[in-house]
Amino acid sequence: MKSTLLLLAVAGAALLSVASADASNAQKQHDVNFLLWKVNEHLRDETHKGYAKTFDPEADKSHYSDNGEAVHRLVKELKDNRLLEQKHWFSLFNDRHREEALMLFDVLMHCKDWETAVKNAAYFRERMNEGEFVYAIYAAVIHHPLAEHVVLPPLYEVTPHMFTNTEVIQEAYAAKMRQTPTKIKSSFTGTARNKEQRVAYFGEDIGMNTHHVFWHLEFPFWWKDSYSHKLDRKGENFYWVHNQLTVRFDAERISNFLDPVEELQWDKPIHDGFAPHTSYKYGGAFPSRPDDTDFEDVDGVARVRDMIIIDSRIRDAIAHGYIIKEDGSHIDIMNDHGIDVLGDVIESSLYSPNAQYYGALHNTAHIMLGRQTDPHGKYNMPPGVMEHFETATRDPGFFRLHKYMDNIFREHKDSLPSYTFDDLDFKGVSVTNVAIDGTLETYFEDFEYSLLNAVDDTEEIADVDIDTYVPRLDHKEFSYNIDIKNEKGSEALATIRIFAWPDADNNGVKFSFDDGRWGAVELDKFWVKLSPGTNTIVRKSTDSSVTVHDVPSFKTLMEKTEAALSGGGDLDLHDYESATGLPNRFLLPKGNHNGMDFDLLVCVTDGAADAAIADLHTNDDFIHYGTNGVYPDKRPHGYPFDRHVEDERIFEQVTNFHHSHVKIYHHGEHIHHH
Repeated sequence: MKSTLLLLAVAGAALLSVASADASNAQKQHDVNFLLWKVNEHLRDETHKGYAKTFDPEADKSHYSDNGEAVHRLVKELKDNRLLEQKHWFSLFNDRHREEALMLFDVLMHCKDWETAVKNAAYFRERMNEGEFVYAIYAAVIHHPLAEHVVLPPLYEVTPHMFTNTEVIQEAYAAKMRQTPTKIKSSFTGTARNKEQRVAYFGEDIGMNTHHVFWHLEFPFWWKDSYSHKLDRKGENFYWVHNQLTVRFDAERISNFLDPVEELQWDKPIHDGFAPHTSYKYGGAFPSRPDDTDFEDVDGVARVRDMIIIDSRIRDAIAHGYIIKEDGSHIDIMNDHGIDVLGDVIESSLYSPNAQYYGALHNTAHIMLGRQTDPHGKYNMPPGVMEHFETATRDPGFFRLHKYMDNIFREHKDSLPSYTFDDLDFKGVSVTNVAIDGTLETYFEDFEYSLLNAVDDTEEIADVDIDTYVPRLDHKEFSYNIDIKNEKGSEALATIRIFAWPDADNNGVKFSFDDGRWGAVELDKFWVKLSPGTNTIVRKSTDSSVTVHDVPSFKTLMEKTEAALSGGGDLDLHDYESATGLPNRFLLPKGNHNGMDFDLLVCVTDGAADAAIADLHTNDDFIHYGTNGVYPDKRPHGYPFDRHVEDERIFEQVTNFHHSHVKIYHHGEHIHHH
C-alpha cells in the first residue's frame, strides 16, 4: 500500500506536469547545468541572463503555491541589503547563512511551474551568495516534484575547493594563467608518520564526501513538513547512515592494521590533530588543530559542561525507556520505533519532541569540534572542516565523534529484548548454500575530475581542460550465488539481507558474535519471489541497493544534454537520479594482502511481512534511503543484527540464515590512466 503522502505527491506532480508540459527532461537538465556552471562567475546561458536582468519575482503571484509569500520575504531582505555578500564563505551551521539559503529554497519549492523556478534561480544567482545559492538549488532539485528526473552535477566539480587540496588548486590557477591543458596529481593529506594517513583514502574520497552531503540534503535537520511532506523514519535513517560510515571506517582501519576508532569524550583531550590542506574559495585556509587539544567552551555556541549535561539527559531517557515531550508527557522508546525518536533527539532535527531539554548533541558537537582552533573568535578564523558536510569526514575527529554517538544508539538498542527463534524463523525456507563468483579483491584506480570551476575566468578566453586525478578504492566485480529451498508448497516473497563484518580485530583477536554483529556492514538488500522447491539466486555486486554509481562528469552531463536538445533524442540518465548511497566502488572494505577474514551473513526473511509497499520484487530502483513517501522495508535498519545477541546459537538454528567466512584481498594494485 502506498502512503497517502506518496499519493499526494504524485497527484501534485500530475497537476504540475499538466501545467508545464513545456519543459522536457533535457531542457530541465540544461537549465540546472547552466545554473550551476561556473557558479562564482556571471551566468553563461543567454536565456538565463535575460531572466536575471528583467524578471520581477513579485510581478505575478499566481505562479506560486503560497501566493508569493516566500518570494516577498526574500525580495524584502534583498532590498534591505540584509543578505550575505557574494565572494564570502558559506556554512550551513551558521544560523543566518542557513536561514538565507532556506529562504531561496522556500521560494523554489513554491514555484508551480518550471519556468518560474528557473527565472527565480537565475535572478537570485546574480544577487545572492554563491554558497547559499548552490545549497538551495541542490536541496530544491532533490525535493521538488518538477525536478524528479534531473541529475545534479557532481558537487566536487561545482565547488572543487571543498574537495581538493590547496596545492592542487594553486597549480590549477597557474595552468589557467598559462592557458595550457593540464592534469594534476592529487594525493591524500598527511605523511607516513601519521598513522591516520593510511585510511585517508576513505574519509577524503570525493564520492564518500558527496554521499554524506547528499544524505544530509535528503534528510535535512532543518526540514519542516510544510515544505512538502513528512520524511519517513528520518531519525532512524540518521542513526543508520552514520552507523554504517563508522563501522565501514573501522573495517578499513583493521584492513590497514590499525585499531578501531576510540570514541570522543568531552572531558578528555582530542588525541588526533588534523591539518586539512584545503582552503575556502573565499576566506582563506581551513583551520588546523594540533594533537591532544582539550575541549574548550566555544563562545556563542556551547560550554563543554552543557554537552555533558545533554549527554546524561539522553542516557537517562534510554535507561528509563522513554523520552519526555515538551508538554511533560512520555514517548515510549522500548520498541522498533524508539530508534527513530532517539535519532531525531540526538541530531537534533526539527522533528525532536523536546529540543529545549535534550538539546542538539550532534549538530552542536560538529560546531564545537570545528571551532577548537579558535574557540573565542580571537583570530576571526573561518569555520573548520567539521562545519561542512562536504569536508567533515576528512577529519579523523569526525569518526571519533560518530563512534561516540553510535555507542549511545547501541546503549538503546541493547536495552531492547533480544530476538527469539520465532521472531527470526521463516518457516519452510532454508538457505542451503552461498557461494561467491569471482574473488573478493580490491585495488586503487586513478579517478579524474575537472577543476574548471575552481579557477576564475572571463567569457572572452576559451576554457582549457584542467583536471586532477586521485587514487580511489574500487573492487573487482563479483556475484553472490544463493541457493534457497522453499518447502512452503507455494510461491513466497522473500527479503534477502546480506551483511559482512570483520572476523577479528587488528591484533587477530576474534570478535564475539555480539560485538561482530554491531560492526556489520550492510552489503545489499533486495526482494525476490521464491518458487516452490529449489531456487538459485544470482545477484551482481553492481546491483547493490546500498550503493550508487559515480555521476558522469559535469562536462559529460552537458554534452549529453545538449545532444538530446539539438537531436530531440531522449536523455537517459536514470541511473544517476539518486546520489544517496555509498559509491559502489566502496562496497567492499579494502582487505589486505593475506586476505582479511570476514563473516558473511545472508538472511532470508518473510517478504510479505517486511514489505511496506507492494511489488518490491519487480522494483530495481529500491534506493536505500528512499525519501518519496515511505521507506520500503518495515524492519528496523540493520535487522536482524540490530539487537543484542544473548545466545548466537539461535542464528545457527534458524534455517533461513546462512553464516560463512570469506576473505577480501588487496594486492597493492593501482591502475593508472595516464
